[in-house]
Amino acid sequence: MSSRVGVFIISAPSGSGKSTLVHRLLANHDDLIFSISYTTRAPRGQEKDGVEYHFVSRRDFETMMLAGEFLEHAEVFENYYGTHRGASLERALREGKDLVLDIDVQGARQLKIALPDAVSVFVLPPSRQVLEDRLRARSQDSDEEIQRRLRGAAEEVKNYRQYDYVLINRDIVESTAKLASIVMAERLRRDRMDEEVQPILDSFEQ
Repeated sequence: MSSRVGVFIISAPSGSGKSTLVHRLLANHDDLIFSISYTTRAPRGQEKDGVEYHFVSRRDFETMMLAGEFLEHAEVFENYYGTHRGASLERALREGKDLVLDIDVQGARQLKIALPDAVSVFVLPPSRQVLEDRLRARSQDSDEEIQRRLRGAAEEVKNYRQYDYVLINRDIVESTAKLASIVMAERLRRDRMDEEVQPILDSFEQ
């Protein structure tokens, strides 16, 4: 088991296909763990507590926040979202797996301060029109909410330069493969390979 946990931050404007990408990545890689965020928003569609999110009250979230239990937290569209400091990282380390986080720009910025070695990926839609089409196709939001999300996206996309990688999600299959390639490339970095390389070097000293 590795003594290090690789942390992969995935961010994108709402409707860019980020959740689908992450789901597909995890489905094909059992050596990755998804960090389940806490949120004060209500579940959507078939979402279940403890699967997509931990759904908590605003009061409970603020209590946890004041207690310093989050690695990062942000308020987005009048709801809190946060990554718990202990559970996900501890589980990933215990199982020798890497951690994937689906968080927004604000949270990513905080997390990079807390975990400087974390690898960040920003997912972009091909255009504003494509993003609007995807939001409408979900049939989850009112027109007013869709316009608000588009305004938010216009601000979010300006932050792409703070990320290590940028992935334009034109095709879900191609984008999933590219995301998997990023994970593999980062795992092969020299500083992450030291533990595996050292026994090989030692064998040459015999």
